[in-house]
Amino acid sequence: MIPQDPVMLLSFINMKLRDEYQGLDALSEGLDISKDELDEIVRKLENIGYKYDPKLNKFA
Repeated sequence: MIPQDPVMLLSFINMKLRDEYQGLDALSEGLDISKDELDEIVRKLENIGYKYDPKLNKFA
């Protein structure tokens, strides 16, 4: 289950990117979430000041 709290979501997504997935597309496929759901996750994290950095493969 994907956390709804933005800070917990940040930790969860960054852990998954670090340990299991090479990018957001792989994360989306691996967690079986739609493009719209992925966009919502990105928006939530941007709302708390974090942006995805593809070079680092994490939200920073």
